[in-house]
Amino acid sequence: MGIRLFVSIDLPEALVDAVAAVQEEFRDASGLSFTDPGQAHVTVKFLGDTPRARVGPLREALEAAVATADVTPFDATYAGLGVFPSMDYISVVWLGVTDGAAEMTRLHETVEDRTTALGFDAADHDFTPHVTLARMEHAGGKALVQDLLGELDPTVGTARVEELRLTESEHGPDGPEYSTVERFPLPSD
Repeated sequence: MGIRLFVSIDLPEALVDAVAAVQEEFRDASGLSFTDPGQAHVTVKFLGDTPRARVGPLREALEAAVATADVTPFDATYAGLGVFPSMDYISVVWLGVTDGAAEMTRLHETVEDRTTALGFDAADHDFTPHVTLARMEHAGGKALVQDLLGELDPTVGTARVEELRLTESEHGPDGPEYSTVERFPLPSD
């Protein structure tokens, strides 16, 4: 039995209330299932079900990725809203990344190279640094979501990114529960 893993940049506790406040703007939109703001993160790479025997080589690959990405600790600003895959068919409502997006993309590309070399599936879409706020279970509130996306342009805040995390996702009674398997500090100058 494997463990469900992904590589993440976690938002600090200091931004949790601001993430929750943005989610609150969408509360009246039926069909949305909100993520836990206390678990807000940017998924750098989704790995999926991973046999425990592969965790060791995966750790080595992530250490190498962080060491070679040429990214030192940086500030990321979480701001703006968007949806996947399109405004006509909304499955995810997300909070974007402005400052720091280039660094996150570079980390993603290096992690992608190292993990696909280990046999993990390549990403099937372009990388857009984002924090998932909600998933749309049905289209009941789609028009309201579309209106709010046109009206709102929140800035949640800026936080220092100093590490990548290998994160395990377990399904709990209230949705997914995340725990850090290992931290990979970004090299300082």
